[in-house]
Formats: sequence, C-alpha cells, structure tokens
Amino acid sequence: MEVIKMKKTNKKVILAIILISYFMILLDNSIIFTGTVKIAAELNLSQTTLSWVTNAYSLTFGGLLLLGGSIGDIIGRKRVFMIGLTVFAVGSLLVGLANSAVMIILARAFQGIGSAILAPTTLALLMDSFSGEARTRAIAAYGATAGIGASIGLVIGGIFASLLSWRDGFFINVPIAIIMIGLTVLFIPTTQATQAKRLDLIGALTSIIGMTALVYSLVGQQGRLLALLVAVVAIATFIWQEARTKQPMMPLRLFADCERLGGYIARFFYLGAMLSMWFLTPQIMQTHLGFTPLQAGIGFFPLTVVNFIVALQVSKLTTRFGNTKLLTVGIATTAIGMCALGFFSEQVGYALGIAVPMILMGIGQGLTLSPLTVAGVANTLPADAGAASGVVNMVHQIGGSIGMSFIVAVSATFKNGLTSYHVAMGLATVLLIGALLAVIGLILPTLKKESE
Repeated sequence: MEVIKMKKTNKKVILAIILISYFMILLDNSIIFTGTVKIAAELNLSQTTLSWVTNAYSLTFGGLLLLGGSIGDIIGRKRVFMIGLTVFAVGSLLVGLANSAVMIILARAFQGIGSAILAPTTLALLMDSFSGEARTRAIAAYGATAGIGASIGLVIGGIFASLLSWRDGFFINVPIAIIMIGLTVLFIPTTQATQAKRLDLIGALTSIIGMTALVYSLVGQQGRLLALLVAVVAIATFIWQEARTKQPMMPLRLFADCERLGGYIARFFYLGAMLSMWFLTPQIMQTHLGFTPLQAGIGFFPLTVVNFIVALQVSKLTTRFGNTKLLTVGIATTAIGMCALGFFSEQVGYALGIAVPMILMGIGQGLTLSPLTVAGVANTLPADAGAASGVVNMVHQIGGSIGMSFIVAVSATFKNGLTSYHVAMGLATVLLIGALLAVIGLILPTLKKESE
C-alpha cells in the first residue's frame, strides 16, 4: 500500500516538475510584452529592434525545437532536461543584465536555445511517465499550461515593469530553474536512449536559417526580397534533407496522419493570431487608455481568469464531447472575441471594447490549446515521441513569430494607431478562421471514420 502511495506521489511530483518548467519558458515568451515600453526607453530601442527582442527568442526556440526533441531520444531525456534548464537559467540571467540592443537580442536568442531543449523534452517526459487515462489528463494539464502561462506572463510582466523592474521578470527564472534541477535529480527516473541515431545538424541549420530569413522578409528594413529567397531555398533544402536522411529530426511521416497535420496547421494559425493580440493589445491600452504597464497586465485578467477556469474543465469536457468538438467550439469562440476587439475605441472603452472580447477569447483559448496538443501527438509511435512533441512546440513558436511578424508588418502601414490595431485584429480573425478550417477539413473527417 505504501509503495503504491509513493508511486502516486512521485507521479504528482514529476507532473509538477514538467508543468512548472514548461510554464516558466512560456511565461518568458509573453512576459516581455507588457514591459516593451520600459525596455525600449531604457535601452533606446526602435519599434523594429524591439520586435527582434521577441523574435530572437521565438526563432531560436522554434528553429531548434526539432533538434531538441531528437537530442532527448539520443542521449536520454532526463539528462537533456537538466541541460535545458541550465541553458535557460543562464540565458535568463544574461537578459536581466543586458545593457544594449545587441546584448538583449543575443541573450534572448540564447534563452530560446534553452527553451528549445526544454519544451519537447517536457512533453516527451510526460508521455513516458503517464499512460491511458492518466496521460489524457496530464496532456490536458500540459495544454492548459500553455494558455495560462502565456496569459499570466502579461500580468506578471506588467507587475515587474511597474513596481520593480522588467529585469526581475528574467532574474526570477534562475532560482526556479535551480530548484527544478534539484527535483529532477531526485524524482525523475533516468531514461535510456530510445534509439541510436546521429543528430540531424543540416536539418537544424537549414530550418533556423529558413525561419529567420522568412521573419526578416516580413519585418526587415533592407534586403527583404533577398531574405525571402534565402527562406525559400533554406526551407526547401530542409524538406529535401528530412526526406533523404535515414535519421531525420522531423520525420515527414508525422505529417501523414490527418489528425496530427490538422493539429499542426490549426496551431500555427491560432498562435499567429493570439501572439499578435498579446503583443499589440497591451500597447493599445497604454497609448489610447493611458494605462500603466501594471494596469495593462491586469487588463488581461478577464482572459486569464476565464481561461484558467475553462482549462480546468477540459479533461471532463473531452471525455463527454470529444477532442474535435472542443476544438471547433474553442476556435470559433476565440475568433468571435478577436473580431469584437477590432471595434475597440476610446469611446467604447475598456469594459465593452476589451474586457468582454477577452472573456470570449478566454473561453476559446481554454477549450482550444489542450485539444490542439492532443491532436498534435495523436497516433504517435513511441520512437517518434520526441520528434512529435518537438513539432508541436515548433509550430507553437514559429506560428506565433511568423503570424505576429506578418500582422505587425501589414498593420504598421496604417499611420493612425487605432486604425492599425483594427486592421491587426481583423487579420488575426482571418488566421483563426484558417485554424477552424484546418480542424473541419482535416481532423473532423478522422472522427467520422472512427465512428463508422
């Protein structure tokens, strides 16, 4: 009896380690948004340079995720998990110490490398540690953490920027990472390599070059056409490399399953829309409503609180209604809320113009992210667990970075700040419709086949 209880306790501790570590890296993906005004003023950054503070993190995070997933398969996930925590902690320390544009961008890129190692390893460890119904509940908690981490990051970023310093939002990661390393040593079992293979360095290099060039072609100031050409060549080379190599970091067979493919495409569009909203809305609250960074962060409470409440119910709702129905309702609700944000003005005010749409988006996000994670790892073979989790997190980061870059680039052509915001929210709504179509076109048919 004591042995059984101990095992259950260990499982809870393992889940806590995984979720806290994942929460930490997602927190830093959004914590910076409410502090952008303070960071720009302190380090004398232009709007374009400021966007690279976000993109440097997202691109190394997303571009190296697949490699991070593969490393865990090769040398063991526990070891890789601790390496990832160490790199992330050092990167966080360097961001907090940054005193120039170059230093903060490079530090954020280094921090992204740590996240790229951590993120796929967390999901792979979760899949290793849980099975059956327990795995479904654990994945639901993991997906919920994605949404909650991003939302709370905005609030915490506002608190640090207004009451302390934006730097403290990064310094705090260091002790948390050290504690997680200690708990990992004590509670997470050592895992052996699941397969003997070499690192796909060509694939890693071409993927990050391709994605970086693609983002630069959207937000860069010079040589954008050349950057687009480089992006096309690099991405094409990446696909060719993955198709020909015997040991790819992203097996193309992962895209053969319609449910997984639909999950990837929907996640790409969904995060592109949401990251744009998280990036632009704190700014519009500060510039058009006179909010402080703290008030802007608190202004996200309607989304954050509702998201948290709904996310806690996802496991029960999935059992009752199924993953696909939740996805459909969740994305549609998010799209309605996003569209409503496009009608914001000073006259409409915060309550009706921002808070009410955020409640809708909180419901939608709470219903969406966990099922998207489930769809992204559906029908995955054990040998592909690391790679599949890597693709889920890669799509999360790259989708967010490319979507935000596209929307910011297009909306910035409008000189009036409010008009620019309206256009941005309209484009974000279009991306969400794209996500909904991916679910309806690719995932829904698999549900019908299963029921036949």
